[in-house]
Amino acid sequence: MTVRLEILHVPDCLNLAPMLARLRQVTDLPVSTREIVTETEAAAAGMAGSPTLLINGTDPFRCPDQPDSAIACRIYLDEHGQRTPAPSAAQLCDAVAEAGDAVAEAGGGSTAVPTTPGDVLTGAPITPGGVLSSWRTRALPRGRAMRAVHQAILRGFATTGHPPPAAELGLAAGPGDNPDEILATLHDRDAIRLDAAGRPSVAYPFSARPTRHRVRIDNGVDVYAMCAIDALGVAPMLDRDTRIESSDLTSGQPVIVTTTAGHSTWDPPGAVVFLGASAGGGPSADNCCGRLNFFTDETTAKTWSDAHPEVPGQILTHEEAEALGARLFGRLLRN
Repeated sequence: MTVRLEILHVPDCLNLAPMLARLRQVTDLPVSTREIVTETEAAAAGMAGSPTLLINGTDPFRCPDQPDSAIACRIYLDEHGQRTPAPSAAQLCDAVAEAGDAVAEAGGGSTAVPTTPGDVLTGAPITPGGVLSSWRTRALPRGRAMRAVHQAILRGFATTGHPPPAAELGLAAGPGDNPDEILATLHDRDAIRLDAAGRPSVAYPFSARPTRHRVRIDNGVDVYAMCAIDALGVAPMLDRDTRIESSDLTSGQPVIVTTTAGHSTWDPPGAVVFLGASAGGGPSADNCCGRLNFFTDETTAKTWSDAHPEVPGQILTHEEAEALGARLFGRLLRN
């Protein structure tokens, strides 16, 4: 069972585009649309005005005073009580994350419910564009304070190469919110990992400890990424130029990816990324990140994969690897 997103709408609905655009800001899960023409169709489908978002068949924004069905335009209220043609990105983020929680709880932690990269990659079939969508849905921070603390951690890494001090996280959380509790929740969601002292040691894509994937941001700061895909996600997340210095997992030969103004250059040109994970669930830092690596060419990657049948996965081209990095991390710092 996974999170399914469907939008019901009347023909030529002007508010369909804002709904789709805001969903794209918060999730890379596929979204289907269905055109509704008659009241009978609206009643059967559960469309309480156009557009209506169904998450696993349920309307998360249904209000008690709304009709059960309608083919008229639908107006929403955002978190500030303002009328809007579609829920805000923050409201959609919370709704999708809540659905991910419900799916995980329904599965009782079984690997039949993909909530981590390891779970997803051990299933079939695998598609490069959606391979980590279920984990991302599960890891989405929920609520203003949680998102603010998460973004403060990411910006701290991007600015200094290290997580920000506790006092700064307290300011990000705001009065009345406990930053330690927020950090614990982010850890439980696998959006970050905490060390024994309760400090962020990982905030995907960043690592506080050295890894084989070093990224130089154009501000001169060197950061370490958890894996090859995470390294490729730094540039679109920050909208900055980067230089990734990594190496082939088997030969140690350097692999360098330079991104300038959104255009990347790979050296060697035939380098690829192997996308893999250890079997079973658990944090992606333990079960996935060590299995997502650069290789100098497809032959080398395939040779390594054939020698490690216990690691399911696939080989990604430049375009597939960069697109996946952008989809996983490109939205994290957007308001």
